[in-house]
Amino acid sequence: MNLVRRATPEDAEELLRLRQVMIDSVFAVESGPGAGAGSGSGSGSDTSWHAESLATVRHRLAEPEGSFVAFVVDHPERPDGLAALVAGSLEYRIGRAGNPHGRVGCVFSVATDPDQRRKGYARAAMEALLDWFREHGAGSVDLNASVEAEPLYASLGFVRKADPSMRLNL
Repeated sequence: MNLVRRATPEDAEELLRLRQVMIDSVFAVESGPGAGAGSGSGSGSDTSWHAESLATVRHRLAEPEGSFVAFVVDHPERPDGLAALVAGSLEYRIGRAGNPHGRVGCVFSVATDPDQRRKGYARAAMEALLDWFREHGAGSVDLNASVEAEPLYASLGFVRKADPSMRLNL
């Protein structure tokens, strides 16, 4: 029996919950010990955006051939709960050597419920996402990795790259 399945619109609330788990985890690592949920230090624990995002996530999950996809593992002890999530999108960039068609997979959310970690769920879901990217012609896959997650991604073939990324929030 395969643990991993493609997420459906009915999973949207749980996707947002696990995305928040990831955001809170990243914030806690960046801020060091004592930071995180409830610390009053501006942590990522603000969930007010979930209500506004929910309809969009449901809509994107309903698109059968869209560029956004999520794979999940159901929580073994909580009906309607998720144990793990990986989400990504397929983007087009002008081709280059090694990827002449310009299709790039972008992984932007990998999260496991804290009580379900170290069971291989994130690896299984990542493998499903990587297969989906291959099936859709991606020539490469990008992600941002925390130090803690780097061994998992390295075991799947990812390598660190020098990236002069910049961002403008609009």
